[in-house]
Amino acid sequence: MNTLTAKDVCKSYGSKEVLKHLNLTLEPGCIYGLIGRNGAGKTTLLGILTGQNPMNSGSVTFDGQPVWENQSVLNHICFSRELNSMSILGQNNLKVKEYLRAASIYYPCWDKEYANRLTAEFGVDQKKKVCKLSKGQMSMVTIVIALASRAPITILDEPVAGLDVVARERFYQLLLEDFAQTNRTFVVSTHIIEEAAGVFEKVIILDEGAILEDCPTEDLVRQFHYISGRDEEVDRACAGLNVLVTETMGRHKAVTVRCEEGDLRRLEGFDVDVAPLNLQKVFVALCGHKEGDLHE
Repeated sequence: MNTLTAKDVCKSYGSKEVLKHLNLTLEPGCIYGLIGRNGAGKTTLLGILTGQNPMNSGSVTFDGQPVWENQSVLNHICFSRELNSMSILGQNNLKVKEYLRAASIYYPCWDKEYANRLTAEFGVDQKKKVCKLSKGQMSMVTIVIALASRAPITILDEPVAGLDVVARERFYQLLLEDFAQTNRTFVVSTHIIEEAAGVFEKVIILDEGAILEDCPTEDLVRQFHYISGRDEEVDRACAGLNVLVTETMGRHKAVTVRCEEGDLRRLEGFDVDVAPLNLQKVFVALCGHKEGDLHE
């Protein structure tokens, strides 16, 4: 139960293909991390999964029922996205308490007491207009809505944007506490990968409109290693391995490889250093090198 499934989803804006025959299943009781470079299609995907954005073809279902224009299904899904200080009519003059009141109507499992407790902890004045909030305070409102919705599937798009390191740490702590209590499914899309990596049970890497990886975070990270030493020794050690990134400085060379545990044993006879990579470095190795250029 509470499984969200996308099958063969395609989405284009004019001649630009944003999502390409994408397949994804979000299982219940898991914290997913969704990461990808700018323009990879993350927000478009999240909008389609939550019925806020139409697709060109394919299907999205919740326990077999279509998500699009299906309120009985949408009651189980919360997509908390960035607030905007402006509206189509000018400044966004809605007050925080009006946003929370609207959320209490839309989400059947809304926890008013929890929402009030969080706004007090974050120091967000519910009487304040959205246009008067700082970037960090607007992020805090989106976090409050996501957590207090108590929706079985809760999706947050860049929830920590504008938050300082203390507030970001507190958000992840609250997320884990809520998950332990409710066991609901969370999807967190973020560019701040390193500090969130320990929270993600599974990671989804989106690259140019396609899913590059979809697996448990630990299983993915353990496949990547950083090997360094004299250039000729590194070349001999890594012959036949899947080398993703190469960096050279004089006679010194460092490479990032993807290999299984058994392949690492062959390196024991070589004079090279072998180190693990964190999730952020794995992401850069997979998506940060296009046509020989490094983008991080």
